[in-house]
Amino acid sequence: MIANSAAHFSATRQTPAAPTLIGGVARFARREFRDAIASKWFALYTFAFTVLAVGVSYLSLSGIGSHGFAGFGRTAAGLLNLVMLVVPLMALTAGAGSVAGERERGTLLYLLAQPVSRTQVLLGKHLGLAAAIICSLCVGFGISGGVLAWRTGGVGVGAYTMLVGFTVLLALAMLSIGVLISVCSRRTAVAMGIALFTWLAFVFISDLGLMASSILFKLRVQEIFGLAIINPLQSFKMAVIVNMNASLDVLGPVGAYASRTLGGALPWMLVSSLIAWTALPLGLAVLLFSRRGSV
Repeated sequence: MIANSAAHFSATRQTPAAPTLIGGVARFARREFRDAIASKWFALYTFAFTVLAVGVSYLSLSGIGSHGFAGFGRTAAGLLNLVMLVVPLMALTAGAGSVAGERERGTLLYLLAQPVSRTQVLLGKHLGLAAAIICSLCVGFGISGGVLAWRTGGVGVGAYTMLVGFTVLLALAMLSIGVLISVCSRRTAVAMGIALFTWLAFVFISDLGLMASSILFKLRVQEIFGLAIINPLQSFKMAVIVNMNASLDVLGPVGAYASRTLGGALPWMLVSSLIAWTALPLGLAVLLFSRRGSV
């Protein structure tokens, strides 16, 4: 009896205690962050975004009839289209390879065998990838901003900082969608293919489809605005334009309607749309991943 009790006590002491929710999430976030910054995609995306950001500020936003760099405000306006193309692709592909890659390599079962819940694993992976993407964006924006400050001073730096903040929100929304795609996919190639199609749908198909629908179905301005705000990229674009104290009239009748009807509530509505695109896909991914048969 004494020997059995001693063996039971020894086994009990050797069994690792399950970490708290925050502790488990932080553990997997650190692991995912280390793996992400050591990967080739992190270096490639960071380098590409930095070069494009500096290139856009130098070539596209130089003053008319002059050479050199434009100020922060004009550079922020010019970087808007670049962000809408590059950042969603970065975040969607990073998220799409997170769970599907672990599943295909066979390491997902090992992760789930640890004394943590599935929710902790998924939230930790999302948080770690989010931190890596934010670091990548900060490097690109930081180098571009440093060059601009060196050449032109700090005029319009508030608009530039605002663009960085909204870009982070857009990246988090796209990352959540990518993680949801990854949870639903069994193979990395399938997840990447769906992520690329989703990127095309958000960036190109949605605009063309909205234009075609407005003509075919003779949609009213209110209906077009409702369809536009569903797209996180359109919400991002309108939020940046509004917070740069620019008029939405540049977007046509839809922008004029939004400014005239919603007024001061419009920025909050646009930010809420981006937050919803971050929380809802991530919540659905957690719900699906928590099912026992989802491995």
